[in-house]
Amino acid sequence: MYNVMSPKAEEFISHEEVLASLAYAQEHKNDRELIDEILAKARERKGLSHREAAVLLDCELEDKNQEIYALAEQIKKDFYGNRIVMFAPLYLSNYCINGCEYCPYHLKNKHIARKKLTQEEIVKEVTALQDMGHKRLALEAGEDPINNPIEYILECIKTIYGIKHKNGAIRRVNVNIAATTIENYRKLKEAGIGTYILFQETYHKESYEKLHPTGPKHDYAYHTEAMDRAMDGGIDDVGLGVLFGLNNYQYDFTGILMHAEHLEAYKGVGPHTISVPRLRRADDIDPDVFDNGISDEIFAKIVACIRIAVPYTGMIVSTRESQACREKVLHLGISQISGASKTSVGGYAQPEPEEENSAQFDVSDNRTLDEVVKWLMEMDYVPSFCTACYREGRTGDRFMTLLKSGQIVNCCHPNALMTLKEYLEDYASEQTRTVGDKLIEKELNVITNPKVKEKVIDYLANIHKGERDFRF
Repeated sequence: MYNVMSPKAEEFISHEEVLASLAYAQEHKNDRELIDEILAKARERKGLSHREAAVLLDCELEDKNQEIYALAEQIKKDFYGNRIVMFAPLYLSNYCINGCEYCPYHLKNKHIARKKLTQEEIVKEVTALQDMGHKRLALEAGEDPINNPIEYILECIKTIYGIKHKNGAIRRVNVNIAATTIENYRKLKEAGIGTYILFQETYHKESYEKLHPTGPKHDYAYHTEAMDRAMDGGIDDVGLGVLFGLNNYQYDFTGILMHAEHLEAYKGVGPHTISVPRLRRADDIDPDVFDNGISDEIFAKIVACIRIAVPYTGMIVSTRESQACREKVLHLGISQISGASKTSVGGYAQPEPEEENSAQFDVSDNRTLDEVVKWLMEMDYVPSFCTACYREGRTGDRFMTLLKSGQIVNCCHPNALMTLKEYLEDYASEQTRTVGDKLIEKELNVITNPKVKEKVIDYLANIHKGERDFRF
């Protein structure tokens, strides 16, 4: 049944192929000769098949595991440098008609506070996010055709792009909403979204259907084929993800790589991002049933193996993870992180009262954006608020071509430094600004093109004088 070019979910994510790959990985997990061959292929920076990656994930040989981690770190540096893109989620509404057993937004939960932001409230929330320094948002909403129709989402996007406060502006809106129609994806594209994000939760069809017993999300095929429809609707950049801890992690690791292979083969461009969330405690969810059985060590191995298998794809880790865990996986492949996140509906303009809890899950990293930015810079990462590729039309295959050629360093690194300088001038604490200015001075030497470097130095001076939004 396996067919990477098939439009049918059960054929491009073939259960039989996943099981065969897991059996192959178990059989060969300590086969040094094979692992060396796979690592040699991975060093060519063109990726691995799902079956090859599964072997690396199961490998128990300590010396080879250290090679896997070292290679993941080098591939991350080669394609994404030391830049870390910053974003924040904005929950618009937690009204939902689905019965997802791991999510507190499920329809039967009668004691969670149900909320939906008005356009006036969105202005307040986005103004608060702009006052922190955020330029990139990921919109989140439950599935509810009455409370959260596509018209509401489109109105929210229009409102957000229209909010200009002091030097603040949201320059890229990514959207994480339920699987929908080609027509609705076309409307999202016309509204100017960046990436369309949809987590599969699990690729194991039987488990998926049990976990989603009621509501539209129960339809495994419709959900799994959503990215194909999004691309048919004109959306260039799509983001995959599974919720590790719901199902056997090797199965979902293999499934998400098969999905990436399908998009590359069938649509001509793989996923723009892959997210790796783990289960977290949430209201009305039984911790004995969903206990997040993925250790930090396994989680780090998953990140490293995804980075090796799909070297061109951005990887996202959220504030579900602790500071210590995020620090561990940053160098293994992560290229985007959230900062100062709220998983409640609103909560940025004013803290949510405890009795009105509307959060989707507990946040493990509660630091402010300024603290996260300073922490990254002290580890020699460049926090980037850049949205230039999206606004310059470098999306989809155009972005991937630039990335694969290695030329992106002459766009991304300068843009990262300039957006960081904007943050330092407008929002940073004095300590963070001091650390950041020193980092920018050092990082200018990474720019290899002398003309680009000269321009960046000029732009940085203009930013210090009050001008904004320079980009390559």
